[in-house]
Amino acid sequence: MEQYFVDIHVHVGRSSNGRMIKYGTSRDLTLKNIAYESRYRKGINVIGVVDCISPWIIDDMEDMLERGELEEIPDGGMIYKDDLVILAGAEIETREPSYGCNVHSLVFMPDFKGIKELSNIMKMHMTNMENNAIISRLSGRELLDIVDDLGGIYIPAHIFTPYKGFYGACTDRFINVFGDALDKIFAIELGLSADTYMACQVSELDKMAFTSNSDAHSLPKMGREYNILEMDHLSYTEVIKALKGEDGRRIVSNYGLNPVLGKYHRTFCLECGHIIDAHPPVTKCPNDPKHKVVMGVKDRLTVIRDREDCPIELNRSPYHYQVPLEFLPGVGPKTIGKLLDKFGTEMNILHRATTDQIASVVGEKVADMVIKGREGKLNIAHGGGGVYGKVIS
Repeated sequence: MEQYFVDIHVHVGRSSNGRMIKYGTSRDLTLKNIAYESRYRKGINVIGVVDCISPWIIDDMEDMLERGELEEIPDGGMIYKDDLVILAGAEIETREPSYGCNVHSLVFMPDFKGIKELSNIMKMHMTNMENNAIISRLSGRELLDIVDDLGGIYIPAHIFTPYKGFYGACTDRFINVFGDALDKIFAIELGLSADTYMACQVSELDKMAFTSNSDAHSLPKMGREYNILEMDHLSYTEVIKALKGEDGRRIVSNYGLNPVLGKYHRTFCLECGHIIDAHPPVTKCPNDPKHKVVMGVKDRLTVIRDREDCPIELNRSPYHYQVPLEFLPGVGPKTIGKLLDKFGTEMNILHRATTDQIASVVGEKVADMVIKGREGKLNIAHGGGGVYGKVIS
């Protein structure tokens, strides 16, 4: 078995012919650039691309397959340069009329044929899919059934966030939405404002794997959260086995932001313009209960949880707090460039380079900051209301 770096939530900003695929994303975020950046700069081994039902990205994938830049793997996924696997998927917004909310989920198909089939089906459930391949008229249960019938996998996305997360924006229990189909969901995405220890407070999730992913809207954001999976080789099927804990495959660990850095960690008053740093749960503005607030993940979890601790018997993989290089004070693009020139990839910097080796390139002060960042030993100010937290020291 080998250990691999895995990030299964990366958006596509533009197609190769310049068509906008996802609003609010970088123009440089093309399928080819994602593959190149993942392999040569980030050092990621499995990347999940979540806008592949777009007809423009279908064309881009087909072109890369025909040119031999991608090659389908017999047990699922597409290989790039021998040691990067791309999982073709989509982030799809569904509607839950009973709760008056819209939520996001990740779906992945094992092969190119499957993602094309899903794309054709979703044309019947989306308006103007060529310009917006995310918003559907389906419910979460309906989407789960479609994906399951096609042999794909369904993973609720950033489940605790107030922006389109199932728990954060919609319901206090999955069972209310998915009913007897809940057993088909074997993994969830934590989101940037939550970690394993927070999610453990909801017992409904006990049978589900926890994943940490970047939800990248630009190339530099790729790999800001990721997972280490132990697998026999790189493929779609191996990833599923690792998430399910089958045949000796497993999630070794999750790496992500300290939730305090996340954009939605604490409740934020939109009218006062600041985080309400009071004992959770904060559900209203203390200055005026009529003010509109964005409820924080920590506050929402305090309301819906059914226990306070993570039971030891669950044997959850450890969650390691890690501050991305670009978040670190004094570590700008030039400094990161020097480190990459020396160590090759960000994963090498974060997992293999020693303090002395880093100091030999960028000096002891920056090296100390990098080491503290990768070990999660920095002081951080809370994030909330759509604004990231900030590293203080």
